[in-house]
Amino acid sequence: MDQNTEKVSEAFSRQSEVFDDLYEENKLSEYLRARFREEILSQLKPGAAILELNCGTGMDALFFAEKGFKILATDNAPGMLEKLDQKIAFKNMKEKITTLRCSFNDIRTIQNKKFDHIISNFGGLNCTNRLDQVLEQFSELLNPGGKATLMIMPRVCPWELLMLFKGDFKTAFRRFKKATPAHIEGTHFLCYYYNPAYITKVLQTDFKRKTLKGVFITVPPEFYANFVERYPKLFSFLRKIDAAICGWFPFTYCCDHYIITLEKKL
Repeated sequence: MDQNTEKVSEAFSRQSEVFDDLYEENKLSEYLRARFREEILSQLKPGAAILELNCGTGMDALFFAEKGFKILATDNAPGMLEKLDQKIAFKNMKEKITTLRCSFNDIRTIQNKKFDHIISNFGGLNCTNRLDQVLEQFSELLNPGGKATLMIMPRVCPWELLMLFKGDFKTAFRRFKKATPAHIEGTHFLCYYYNPAYITKVLQTDFKRKTLKGVFITVPPEFYANFVERYPKLFSFLRKIDAAICGWFPFTYCCDHYIITLEKKL
């Protein structure tokens, strides 16, 4: 395991105690998660077996389990998996959710299992500088016609560029660097940004792109705290605009996150 992977694991393990509160209290995080789930539900086939990468405390795993799907939830942060295991026991979901500590760099080590869908939420895959190596493992883990739905942060975020007008050059240009320093709970690590074309190119031999949608185009991203509470009517209006333009270029590239679904060729 490389040093950055270890740092990411440590950071998110430390955050596991407050992770659910942070995301449930932020209405913009709820909006982002809802968009992700909506896309996956539109792509899942009945009875699909799901492999989740960077599952965190299992918010999405529990959601899909309650919809009747079976999930192998993986994460490299032991603190996150401990929280998820507690939820599984409390909700009696052992028949639907299995957990495994595994870095997305090493998912090919999952033995004797095939899946219908691979999912990854909230830019978790932006924590590796070897995304090509992660993606190249997908084909051997998916059944023919299987899909992958990933939420990733691109290199251009207009909302961050607007921070120029506040004199915050660090935030405005951080995605243009080869590697961007980040920190959670006092632990420092690096983030990397990838445009949709990168994903499509890496997977072009075995996969075809199904959908591509930008998120947080006119709706401001999560660091605009309390935006929904302060401007509910404006949020509702901007959400409709996002829904109307999310599949158009350049908004699929110029956004805070994008959601891409690819299908394995038969």
